[in-house]
Amino acid sequence: MPTSPLRRALRGVTWLFLALAVPAAARAQIRTADPAVRGVPLSAFPRLVKLSKHVYGYEEIRQPGFTTVSLIVIGKDGVLIADAQGSAAATQTMLDRIRTLTPLPIKWYVVGSDHGDHTAGNHVLPAGITWVVHPTSLAQLKRDSAAATAARPVVVPPTAMTGTTQTIDLGTTEVVVRFLGRAHTGGDLMVHLPREQILFMSEAFLNRVFPAMRSAYPSEWARAIDAALALERVKRFVPGHGFIEKAKRSREELVAFRDAITAVIAEATRLRAAGLPFDAAVKQAQWGPYATWFLVDQQAPIAIRRVWQELAGELR
Repeated sequence: MPTSPLRRALRGVTWLFLALAVPAAARAQIRTADPAVRGVPLSAFPRLVKLSKHVYGYEEIRQPGFTTVSLIVIGKDGVLIADAQGSAAATQTMLDRIRTLTPLPIKWYVVGSDHGDHTAGNHVLPAGITWVVHPTSLAQLKRDSAAATAARPVVVPPTAMTGTTQTIDLGTTEVVVRFLGRAHTGGDLMVHLPREQILFMSEAFLNRVFPAMRSAYPSEWARAIDAALALERVKRFVPGHGFIEKAKRSREELVAFRDAITAVIAEATRLRAAGLPFDAAVKQAQWGPYATWFLVDQQAPIAIRRVWQELAGELR
């Protein structure tokens, strides 16, 4: 039955009163990479997050339960993807979702990260696409391909980019692929859309995930993030893992992640200066506010060892 204007007005006042009665801290969305804590059911994934008229983020759940993020840019005659997913099935599902947005073919693919959780499904991508990959990542993919199996092949792009930027005109918008320095890997690429003021950072930005440093360059990683924060015409920073945030919060979370990296470096440096053996250092590490970040138990020991390698001059 239709409601009267008076009843609708009273309902609006009631909801406003109830909202104001809840403390602001309780109303605020919890900052976490854990979908359960954030209040997002796993049934919501995979999902497309519209970033602008022609640009989408794609969030898929990977083990042990947080998101892997890809970028989709729809051009005049074709589609650009930055990073795929960690299996053929997951990547094919993403391609199927892209078909619900546009019938245009996939024409460009940017290797933001050469790690398997972003590349293991690349063999289901269409043939003939243009690859954009950093020389260091191309070398890594060649090594991975040599050890691959027929069941899990590794696609090796034909050539690598030259220089630190590559611009692609999609007709609908301009894409600038940037290398801002070694970070999570030796060849991290970021995708900058100046018109939309978006920067997809791949695994150089892990939103509320404890810094994963298996193949990282810790101090250089912090500097690469500073370079990203200093870019002009960027308001929204999109991570390679963790949730896609609105513009203002995305910058706040990127700063928080940079601070987490510097805190990890400082703590690992303190532990090394104390002369502790590795196992004792892992047990005595104090992570402060980062002790609740996703994957801390798994990634903290790896981070300590990597920082120690950097301090010893072992990272080339």
